[in-house]
Amino acid sequence: MAKIALITGATAGIGEACAHLFAREGFDLILTGRRQERLDALAQQLNSTYNVRIAVAAFDIRNREQVLHHLDILPDDLKQVDILVNNAGLSQGLDPLQNGSYDDWDTMIDTNIKGLLYVSKLVANWMINNKKGHIINLGSIAGKEVYPNGNVYCATKSAVDALSKGMRIDLLQHGIKVTAIHPGAVETEFSEVRFKGDKDRAKKVYEGFTPLTAEDVAETIWYVASRPAHVNINDLVLMPTAQATGSMIYRG
Repeated sequence: MAKIALITGATAGIGEACAHLFAREGFDLILTGRRQERLDALAQQLNSTYNVRIAVAAFDIRNREQVLHHLDILPDDLKQVDILVNNAGLSQGLDPLQNGSYDDWDTMIDTNIKGLLYVSKLVANWMINNKKGHIINLGSIAGKEVYPNGNVYCATKSAVDALSKGMRIDLLQHGIKVTAIHPGAVETEFSEVRFKGDKDRAKKVYEGFTPLTAEDVAETIWYVASRPAHVNINDLVLMPTAQATGSMIYRG
């Protein structure tokens, strides 16, 4: 029987790269995201390439009712989830706190913290019933170090760091692993989303050095997910070689 991975935010970037990698390794997949057409295209591609079972659920992770509805109606056999990759997350704006947007703050808090909690509670209970599971939360170097104008985004990723530690304690007695992965600069849609579609500004974030790719992070996620049952990697930070801290990058 194939193992099952549930990946949030699978329509682009790290989530999409994880979908390809886990499918290649023979996992059946539950893929979530907001863009139905992208989910459908990805599912068709993965199914034809790897001949694995794919279920998709299009919803906004900020909406608790949508999260609970779309995951609850999945077939019971797909609720035997082995790996949950809490990848869905974003940043909005890059402003000093005093100039920040209330709407941007709400979007980041509702996505990066509350959305992660909605999915994690439901799936953790499936894992408890199944007596197995591994939750992998996507944090950020921003959750380890605050950088200029990062304020609320950094706070949300600090929350992911703390929640990962809390989950690990709470789920310990059930034998469920919890890992937090904290990447540095990764060239995906992240900066384009942060700058609300300004592609030129987003491109400048990665000029002068080689950033991580979505595939680099996905391979790291697969590494921690594929350790033996008695081994858990609690916390892992990965950075481009050119990046020393959240805000210090050598652009040679």
